[in-house]
Amino acid sequence: MDNKEFSRELEKRTRKFAVQIIILSAKLPNTPEARVIRTQITKAGSSVGANYREANRARSKADFRNKIRICEGEANETQFWIEVIAEVGWLSWKELESDYDESSELLALFTSIGKSTSKLSMLQ
Repeated sequence: MDNKEFSRELEKRTRKFAVQIIILSAKLPNTPEARVIRTQITKAGSSVGANYREANRARSKADFRNKIRICEGEANETQFWIEVIAEVGWLSWKELESDYDESSELLALFTSIGKSTSKLSMLQ
C-alpha cells in the first residue's frame, strides 16, 4: 500500500470512528452531567478525522506534524472519556470496548506518524 492509498484508508477509518463515537454518545443518559460528556466525546472523537483530513492537505511539513499531534491528542482524549463513561457506569464495558480499542489503535498510529515525521524533519 502506497502513502496515498494509506492516507485515503485512514481518512475513511477516522470518519467511521467519528460516526461510531456519535452513536456511542447518543446512548448516554439525558442528564446534565452526561450531556457535558456527550459534547466532549463527540467533539474529540470527530476531531480525529477532521484534523487528519486537514493534515493531508497541510501547507507545510510543520503544519502536517502539528495536525498529526492534534489527531493524537484527540484520540487520547476520546479514550479518556470512554474510560470515564465506563467508570461512571453509564454504559457497560462490552458496549464501549470496540470504540476504546479503535481509539487505542488510532492513538498508536498517530503517535507513530508523528514520531516518524519528527525524525524526518531532524534529518533534513
